Amino acid sequence: MRSPWYWIPTLYIAEGLPYFAVNTLTVLMYNNLGVSKAEMSFFTGWLYLPWVIKPFWSPFVDLMRTKRWWTVSMELVIALCMAAVAFLLPTGFYFSATLMVFWLMAFGSATHDIAADGYYMLELNEREQAAYVGVRSTFYRLAGILGQGGLVMLAGVLEQRMDSISEAWSITFLILSIFFGLIFIYHLRFLPRADRDRPVTGVSWRSIVGGFGETFVTFFRKPYIWTAISFMLLYRLPEALCIKMVQPFLVDSQSAGGLGLTTAQVGFVNGTVGVIALLAGGVIGGIAVARNGLKRWLWPMAMSLTLPCLVYCYLAISGNNDLVLVCSLIGVEQFGYGFGFTAFMLYLMYFSRGESQTSHYAFCTAFMALGMMVPGMFAGYLYDVVDGFEGFFWLVMASCIFTMLVTGRVYGTLKREY
Repeated sequence: MRSPWYWIPTLYIAEGLPYFAVNTLTVLMYNNLGVSKAEMSFFTGWLYLPWVIKPFWSPFVDLMRTKRWWTVSMELVIALCMAAVAFLLPTGFYFSATLMVFWLMAFGSATHDIAADGYYMLELNEREQAAYVGVRSTFYRLAGILGQGGLVMLAGVLEQRMDSISEAWSITFLILSIFFGLIFIYHLRFLPRADRDRPVTGVSWRSIVGGFGETFVTFFRKPYIWTAISFMLLYRLPEALCIKMVQPFLVDSQSAGGLGLTTAQVGFVNGTVGVIALLAGGVIGGIAVARNGLKRWLWPMAMSLTLPCLVYCYLAISGNNDLVLVCSLIGVEQFGYGFGFTAFMLYLMYFSRGESQTSHYAFCTAFMALGMMVPGMFAGYLYDVVDGFEGFFWLVMASCIFTMLVTGRVYGTLKREY
C-alpha cells in the first residue's frame, strides 16, 4: 500500500489550482486586457456559481463511477480547459470564448472538489484522516501561493518582455495546462484504488432526490435558520466587494486612481506576503478560539475582518505605491481577514451540528459561496457609480455595518460553551 504522501500533496494542489485560476487569475487577466470593471466583475462573478450549487449534484457523483474516476477525469477536463484558454486568448473573440471555457473549468473544479474530498475519506481511516488533515490544508494553501503568486508573477514578467498582454497570459495558461496535465498522468498511475471506493448500489435516483429533499427541509427547520443564513451571506460582505477590485486597484495607473504596480509585483504582494499573513491569522485565530471559545472571540474577529479594509482607503487617498509599505499594509489586512474568517468557519460547523451534519454543512458552504458571488458581480458597477477607487473603498467600509449587525444577531444565539 502506497503512503498517503504519494498522492495527498498532488491531490490538494490539483484541488486548489483551478479554483484560484478561475476566481483570481481571471480578474487580473481581464483587467489587464482592457475589459471594463463592470463587465469583468459581473461575468467573473458568475464563475462562482458551480461552488454555490455543488451540493445539489454531489449526491449523483456517488451513483456514477468511483471517486477516483471522477477525480482523474475532472483533472483531464481541467487541463484541456486551461489549454483551450491559452489558444483562445490571442483571438478577437477571446472574452466570450474564454468565459465559456472558464465556466466549464469551474464546473470541473467544483466536481473535482466533491470527488477528491470523498476519495480522501474513503482511502484513509479516521485516524489517518486526522493525521493528514494538516498536510492537505498545507498543500491547498501552497496551490494558493502558486496560483495567486507564482503564476501572476510569471504573467507579469512575460507582459514586460513581450509586446502582447494576451500572448503573455496565453503562455502562462499553456504552462499551467502542461503542469496540470502532468498531475493527471501522475494520478492515473499513482492514485490508489481504494477498496471502499465504489458506486453506490441498490439506491435509485428517486430515493437520492427524495433524501436530498428531506435533508433540505430539515436544514430550513433548524433553530435560528434565518439569522444563520443572514450571517453566511453578509458577514463577509466587505471582502466580497473588495475581491474583484483590489487587484485592478493595485495595477491600474496612478492617473486612473490605482497604485501603478506591475503585474509581477501584485503576484508577490498577494500570492506570497498576503497568503502567508492569511495563514498566520488563521492559525492564531484557531488557537484563540480553542482556548476561550467562539463566543469570546466572535466580536474581536468580526472587527479584525472589517477594520483592516481601511488599508485600501488610505492607499487610494495617498496613492503611495512604495512596495514595502504596500506589502506591510496588505499583510496586516490579510492577517486580519484570516483571523476573522476563523469565526465564520467555526460558526458554520457549530450550526451544522446534529442530524445530517455533513449535508447541512454543504448547504452552509453553498450560502457562503453565494454571499461571495452576488456582491462581487456588482462590484464593478458600484465602482462606476462612485466614480473611482477612493469612493469604492469608502463604500466597502460602509458595508461593514452589515457585518456588525449579523454578528450581533449570531452572538445572542451562541451558547456560553461556544
